[in-house]
Amino acid sequence: MSDTVDELVAGLFRSDARATARLITLVEDEAPEVARIQSAIRDRVGRAYRVGFTGPPGAGKSTLVAALAKHWVNDGESGRVARVSIVAVDPTSPFTGGALLGDRVRMTSLDPSVFIRSMANRGRLGGIAATTDGVCDVLDAYGSDWLLVETVGVGQSEVEIAECADVTVVVLTPGTGDSVQLLKAGLMEVAEIVVVNKADRPGADSLVAEIQSIVGMRPHSDVPMPIVSTVATENKGIDELAKTIEEYRTQQVSRGLLETRRKRNLRAKIQRLVEARLRREIWGGKGASEELDATVECILRKEETPWDASERIVKKWIR
Repeated sequence: MSDTVDELVAGLFRSDARATARLITLVEDEAPEVARIQSAIRDRVGRAYRVGFTGPPGAGKSTLVAALAKHWVNDGESGRVARVSIVAVDPTSPFTGGALLGDRVRMTSLDPSVFIRSMANRGRLGGIAATTDGVCDVLDAYGSDWLLVETVGVGQSEVEIAECADVTVVVLTPGTGDSVQLLKAGLMEVAEIVVVNKADRPGADSLVAEIQSIVGMRPHSDVPMPIVSTVATENKGIDELAKTIEEYRTQQVSRGLLETRRKRNLRAKIQRLVEARLRREIWGGKGASEELDATVECILRKEETPWDASERIVKKWIR
């Protein structure tokens, strides 16, 4: 690496896009320098408002995110142009292991000031990658006002976004047949704002009514869940959606809910990091593969059960 971490961090604080991109690559690769990077940027993390977007494939999430980015860049709060960054989590390429970059291609018309980063989910379920939260920290320190995170688009399992975003926006479209089932099957539990995109299609009003009925059956929420109709390709409803997100943030701040949300997310982040570290320690050590193979043979010979084997391995590491 030609530049040191200190030089890259200095570039990050100057809002240098090249240095920022290189730091993000280190975080994505879980390089040894990540601990130093996190220590260097910690005082600048927490300024950006993180908006997570999830929902089924084909809902128009990328188009919606791009339209919102344009809105905030062109209509900055208090007369100041807002800085917007986008993290688009794409499926992993089976050939290179990297992101397929579909979302980034669809966002090429955005203002050059918008920092866009595509990252591969690397086979992880939940709609985001294991390092998405760390990448968001870097872009937070970069000086982002709005940090938009778009999930892969795999459906019901996309609930991890709620643990790295300040607000979760679920994007649905009429006529797909599974939108309400998706809401019932888990997305409703993390949804805080619902967008019915492609609302010019038949069935949009019916979908809104169905969502409203489901909202009525949800457990009590501290902040009511708005439903916004948009046609992102025509920029319709984008102003209303931006206003809805801004008002939601205002409610969170005034009622102390944003601080509570971030504490909860930080708790989940620590748990993920500890679990990842334990996996690397247990399965990445010398002889781990051979020990696992030997354990499998013991189980096949009926000398041990999988439960007994797991207990033995855990006790070996947790004394």
